[in-house]
Order: sequence, then C-alpha cells, then structure tokens
Amino acid sequence: MPRLEIDINKIKHNAVVLKELFAAKGISVTAVIKGVTGSPEIAQAIVECGISTIAVSLIQDIKKMKESGVKAEFLLTRLPMHSEAAKVVRYADISLNSEISTIKLLSEHSLKLGKRHKVVVMIELGDLREGVLPEDADLIVDQILLLKGVELYGIGANLACFGGVKPSEDKMIELSQTADHLEEKYKIKLPMISGGNSANYEWFLSTNTIGNINNLRIGEAILLGRETLHRNKIPKLYTDAFTLICEVIESKVKPSVPYGEICQNAFGDIPEFTDIGAINRVIIGIGEQDINTKAVTPRIHAEVIGASSDHLILHSENPIEVGCEIEFDITYSALLRLSISPYVNKVFV
Repeated sequence: MPRLEIDINKIKHNAVVLKELFAAKGISVTAVIKGVTGSPEIAQAIVECGISTIAVSLIQDIKKMKESGVKAEFLLTRLPMHSEAAKVVRYADISLNSEISTIKLLSEHSLKLGKRHKVVVMIELGDLREGVLPEDADLIVDQILLLKGVELYGIGANLACFGGVKPSEDKMIELSQTADHLEEKYKIKLPMISGGNSANYEWFLSTNTIGNINNLRIGEAILLGRETLHRNKIPKLYTDAFTLICEVIESKVKPSVPYGEICQNAFGDIPEFTDIGAINRVIIGIGEQDINTKAVTPRIHAEVIGASSDHLILHSENPIEVGCEIEFDITYSALLRLSISPYVNKVFV
C-alpha cells in the first residue's frame, strides 16, 4: 500500500476504439504515454492494438521501452534540450522542435551516428507553449532543408495544454494552410501534420473536413477515456482503467474545523473550513508527495477535505475501520504523480 491497479485490457480497448474512430477520417494516432512514465507494459499493449508510434516527453522513457523490447517508432514530445541532443537522436525516431539551434545539433549528432533524424516543427497557434509563429515558419524551414542529418517530417500544433486554448476549426484550418504553403513553396511533401491531442476530439466530431490534418497525439483519451476540454467521458471508452487503492490509518469522530490560532499549513496556505459539527474523519496513507490529492475521488460516500505531504483526510458519511482499503478514481494530474512515485506499487490486472 498504496497501490495503483492498471487494467491493461481496458487500455487496449480504448486504444482500439480511438484508432478506428480517427482512422474513419484518415487520421492516425500517436499514443502518448508520458502519463505513465513510458511504461513498457502499456506501450507493448498499445502496439499490439495496431498503433505503431509511441510518444513520451523524456528520453529516459524511450530508452527504457527499447531496452524492454518494445518495437515501435518513438516520438519525443518535449522540445529536446541541447544537453541531450546526442541521446535524442540515438533513441528517438522523431522529435517535436521549434528552435533551429537545437535542430542543428540534432543534425550534427545524427551524422555522427550515420542516421537521419525526423523533426516536426511546432507551429504556435495561440496556446503559448512551444512553437514558431506561422509567419516565421519559412525562416526555420529554409535552414532545416540545408541540414543533412535531419528530415523535415512535418509540422504540428499543441493546444489546450498551457493556455487552455481550444483546437477549433479555425485553428486547424490555419495549420492546414501553413502546411499547404510550405509544401507548395519548397516543393516537398510533409508526411505528418499533427493537429494536437485528446482536446481535438470535439473538433474531430464536428468538422466536415479535416483539411491536411493526418495525425493526433492521443494520451489521456487512451489512458482515462476522456477528452480534455471539459473532461467528459468519450462514448464506448473506459474511464476506470486505473484504480488507486489506499489503506485507512486512522478513523475517528472529530470536529470539522481546526481549533486554536490558525496560521500557515505545511504548504504555506492558510486553510479555510466550514463548521458542520463533528464528522467521521478518516486518514488515508498517501499524501502530496505521491499524488495531487485534489485529483482523486473516493468510490465510497466520502469527500477529500485536505492533505499533508503523507496524509490524505476524508470526511466519510459512515465510520470506516482502520486497515480497510479505499478505492479512488483518478484524473490525469494524479496519474502523472502516482506513476513517477517510487512509493506507490504498480500492479497490472
């Protein structure tokens, strides 16, 4: 305890449904599994579903998957650092990029290895994370085409991650038009036009034409069965492929409001509480060091009322015995922290 139970069959089901759904309009799926730190077991399961490209944000995770025998095309989603350029071209087949100085380094290291690394240039469409402005795309492409160690494999966009900007019809048209312009000007064919991520589900359903978009980088929808604009469940998908199970370490009736002079808590906040009288206060053996405690929901009649670094506190409708196990549903931010924590057992079921 605590443990994260992972239902591989539910993840495979989600992957198959989404692969077939997007393929109906000519869009391929790149499976993003950075939320589970590039789990080789999950990567292998997804590859068995017919999705051949696996994406993560850390080169260490690609190395881990390759050493575990996962046979796939690997894409690095986070912009490469200069300090890791040699490892990027050694382990990743494709990387997302927006800085020409980085791409030049990738080219140099690729030539040393006798390889040709694929780069996808990210286009800024308003979310204000990574990407070159559309009007500056020519400037970077001019230089990439002169480099012998890299191949301009495509362009892409990222939305609804940092700024929460919706991947709308207008945004996807702008990306398609940028692709048209580059292909026409440079007389090239871009194999990948990657329109975004799980947030593109709503656009995909509503659009009459996908334009040039032929790829989406799908993570949360495969893992947790939800689109990421409103976190609504996607029909036919499982939302409970992951179950957090924790143990009760204290169960007592106590006041609902702390008593005494209130100052900062362990995280520098001054907490506020509503007085509802005495309640069943249940302490669970997990805390902020392992999980975003605001991103978990107990599957019993109880609510999370707070946490410290290693204690999660619930208000339970009914008394619960010490030693009992409590199951929780989790969101993506919780999954990220749980997956990376060495103190949480990962159990495949």
